[in-house]
Amino acid sequence: MGKRVAVVLAGCGVYDGSEIHESSAVLVHLSREGAQAEVYAPDVDQMHVVDHVKGQPTQEKRNVLVESARIARGNIKDLAKLDVKGLDALIIPGGFGVAKNLSTWATQGKNCIVSKEVEDVLKAFHAAKKPIGLCCISPVLAAKIFPGCELTVGHDTECEKWPYAKTAETMKELGCKHVNKHVTEIHVDVKNKLVTTSAFMCNAPVHEIYDGIGKMVREVVRLA
Repeated sequence: MGKRVAVVLAGCGVYDGSEIHESSAVLVHLSREGAQAEVYAPDVDQMHVVDHVKGQPTQEKRNVLVESARIARGNIKDLAKLDVKGLDALIIPGGFGVAKNLSTWATQGKNCIVSKEVEDVLKAFHAAKKPIGLCCISPVLAAKIFPGCELTVGHDTECEKWPYAKTAETMKELGCKHVNKHVTEIHVDVKNKLVTTSAFMCNAPVHEIYDGIGKMVREVVRLA
């Protein structure tokens, strides 16, 4: 039997949900490693819905679980039903939904609240010493919940290639150790079994983002 890995989604689409390319890369690489992905999402309303053509919020209302089901091809469960006992690892792809629907990072930064369901799941995997893979913006969840942990969101100096580098500084303010890494690299916090990679925090070709996520997934499966 291959490893059973929980993948937690936050909707569908970079600006208000899970980043689709990152989510797809996670699922492809898990399949390649012979692991079984079990997809979950919280059954809650999105913070808001963004028109991805205009980049502007709309008046629409959407549900995180219903939208995440688009990526999971309908094969998805309510996050409230996740049981850590039957699972070997956890992976959370990025996208603004992590900062809007799984937490309030988008509006409150380091003073954010992580949704109770998401916090409980992260703490359960951590307590069971099971590996957790996080990419793009999702390492902020660990930064908030596990003080002193080691993470990467890429680089900590803002430039055209690293437009979201201020995130690293905020994570340091939470007491974390941020490690600068290229988009195709990962960082492993051995003590906390956290594996992180920057993904779309970097303005990089999509194949480099895909490769970095592949390394993250391989290491998560290896640690499981």
